[in-house]
Amino acid sequence: MRRRKAKKIAILPDPKFNDTQVTKFVNNLMFSGKKNLAFKIFYDAIEIVDGKVEETTGLETWKKALENVNPPVEVRSRRVGGATFQIPTPVRESRKHSLGMKWLIGYARKRNEKTMAQKLAAEI
Repeated sequence: MRRRKAKKIAILPDPKFNDTQVTKFVNNLMFSGKKNLAFKIFYDAIEIVDGKVEETTGLETWKKALENVNPPVEVRSRRVGGATFQIPTPVRESRKHSLGMKWLIGYARKRNEKTMAQKLAAEI
């Protein structure tokens, strides 16, 4: 057990959309500390999505995609007697967003498009 609760680090909003959720997503997208490149990939992907979807903006489409990916429950192992059961438990809001971002980026990386921006746009 911890002595005290870990402090939450304040995350600054991104420069273009002024949204902290975008910054968290870009931080997950980043490789080897290349944050500028990660921002460029994200903004290019949003522009591609903007061109494909007419009724909403690219950022709104990305937020909707993130909400669709977020898991409502997850299973945890619970030992009762001699047997181990998989018990569905609700997911905390912060963990829900974190898992959704990681899954979206992971499946985008596995796609077959040419650039990462195109992969991410296709996944969104």
